[in-house]
Amino acid sequence: MGMSILSAARTSSVTETRSRAKAKRRLVKTTAREKVEQIFKQWQTERPDINPDPVLIYGLIGRIQAEATACIDEVLAPFKLVRGTFDVLTALRRAGTPYSLSPKELTQYLVLSGAGLNSRLNKLERLHYIARLPEPSDRRSLRIQLTVSGEATINDAIPRVFEIQWTLLSALSAGDRSALVESLARFADTINSYASRE
Repeated sequence: MGMSILSAARTSSVTETRSRAKAKRRLVKTTAREKVEQIFKQWQTERPDINPDPVLIYGLIGRIQAEATACIDEVLAPFKLVRGTFDVLTALRRAGTPYSLSPKELTQYLVLSGAGLNSRLNKLERLHYIARLPEPSDRRSLRIQLTVSGEATINDAIPRVFEIQWTLLSALSAGDRSALVESLARFADTINSYASRE
């Protein structure tokens, strides 16, 4: 009965959050594309000696990341999570039982500094979603493990995040999505090659 009441409360909270999000989006008069194109045109005017085409790509990627993260954060609000803390819980959940990783493994998976990870872990520990446990083979080291509450929370949150992600992708056909993945993968490979150059 207690779990049913909790689930119903969360469902109600998610519905209210989505309603507020829709209301906010109706107030937005300028699209991400329009904002980026405005910056593009400003550079064309102010620096006609430079080709500002990259602004259209990097600007849109940045806007997509920012606005998609905001939508995901709204869905996660009833769980007292944001994208950053959600990512920690999903990394632990994907690891499989007993849903445990070392801090080093987490920093590698999430591409975080030790300080950045520690900040997220502190927040999750206060929520009783994770526990810091001694490493069985070396008690000087720690393992980060999902608690029962953390496991239940992330299992509830994951499908809601995928739902909003699918909603945001609804304007793209299967072919559009495949082409976008291919283009972004090539772009990511180019950036990785440049970043790892000697």
